[in-house]
Amino acid sequence: MRIVIDAHGGDLGVLPNVEGALDFLKKNEGEIILTGRDSEIREVFRSLGISSLPERIKIVDAPQVVEMDGEPVEECRKKPNSSLMQAAQLVAEKKADAMISAGNSGAIMVASLLKIKRIKGIARPAIAVPYPTEKGYSLLLDAGANMDSKPWHLVQFALMGSIYMKNLEKIDNPKVAILSIGEEECKGNSLVLETIPLLKKAPINFYGPVEGRDLPFGLADVVVTDGFTGNVALKLSEGLAKFLFKTIKDKIRGKFTYAIGAMLMKKIFTDIRAQTNPDEFGGAPLLGINGVVLVSHGKTSPKAIRNAAKRAADLVSCKYMEKIRKEVESLGQQEEEKFL
Repeated sequence: MRIVIDAHGGDLGVLPNVEGALDFLKKNEGEIILTGRDSEIREVFRSLGISSLPERIKIVDAPQVVEMDGEPVEECRKKPNSSLMQAAQLVAEKKADAMISAGNSGAIMVASLLKIKRIKGIARPAIAVPYPTEKGYSLLLDAGANMDSKPWHLVQFALMGSIYMKNLEKIDNPKVAILSIGEEECKGNSLVLETIPLLKKAPINFYGPVEGRDLPFGLADVVVTDGFTGNVALKLSEGLAKFLFKTIKDKIRGKFTYAIGAMLMKKIFTDIRAQTNPDEFGGAPLLGINGVVLVSHGKTSPKAIRNAAKRAADLVSCKYMEKIRKEVESLGQQEEEKFL
C-alpha cells in the first residue's frame, strides 16, 4: 500500500501532514510518499527530533506549491511541478495507490481530472462527505465539486454513493435520498423534480426526498444533491455545531454549579464532539475519479491525515472503483440520452 500525501496541502503547512504520516505508520503497514519541497519536509522531521528519513517514508521533490486561494485551473496549469500535481501524477502512473490533500479543493479536483482522469462512464466526480447522524453517518454528495449539476449527474452520484456504503460500511441495501425542501415528491426545484423519476428507475434503493432538517437523523444512508446546495448544507451544519459548543462552554463558565454539572457530563460532551469532528473521518473521497483521492479540510490536523490514510487504504483494499465501473456498465447505457 503506497499512499501519497501532498505535504504542502492545507492552511497549516507541512507539519500536520508529516505528523499524520508518522502516526499512520505506527499502527499500519504500507509506505507514505510525501510530495513537496525536500528541504522543508526534512527540516520538519528534524524539528520533531528525527534526524534521518524513516524507512517507510519517501520524499518526491516538488518545488512549486498550489495556493489555497488561487484559481484552480490556472494554479494547476502554471505549476506542473507543484506538490499537488506531482501527487496526482504518482497515482496516474500507478506509483502510488491513493492520494490525500488538504489543499485547495477546487485544485484537487482539477489535478485529479488532468492527471488521473475519470472512471469511464462517469460524467462528473463528486466530493462525498460523511455527514454525522444519530445513527453514525450518511454520505452526502456532492459537497462542492460541481456547483451546477444535471439530473443524470445526481443519478451517478447515487450509484457511486450506494457502492461506497455497501463496501466501506457493509450496508447490504443502502437507502438513497435526494435533498429537497419537502418530503413530497411534487416539491423542489426543477433539478429535484427531474431527478426523482430517474432515481426510481436506477438500480438503487431509493428512499425519496429528505429535508435539510432530516440530515442529522440519518433517514437515508446516502443523500444526493448538487455541489452548491451540498456545500451550503455542510458548512451551515459545521457552523451550527461550533456555535452550540461555544454557547454551552460560555454558559458553563458563567456559573460554578454549571461547571460542576459539566464535569459530571464530560464524557457525554467528549463523545458528541468526537461524533461531529471531521477529523474522525480524515477526508472526503472524490468519487468518480479513476484512482483513490481524498480531500481533507484546509485546517486539518495530524489526526485527520492519519485517519484519511486509513480510509484511503480501506478504499484501495475493497476495490470500490472496479465495482463502480461494473455498476455503470451494467446499466447498458452510459449516456444521459440513452438512459432516458
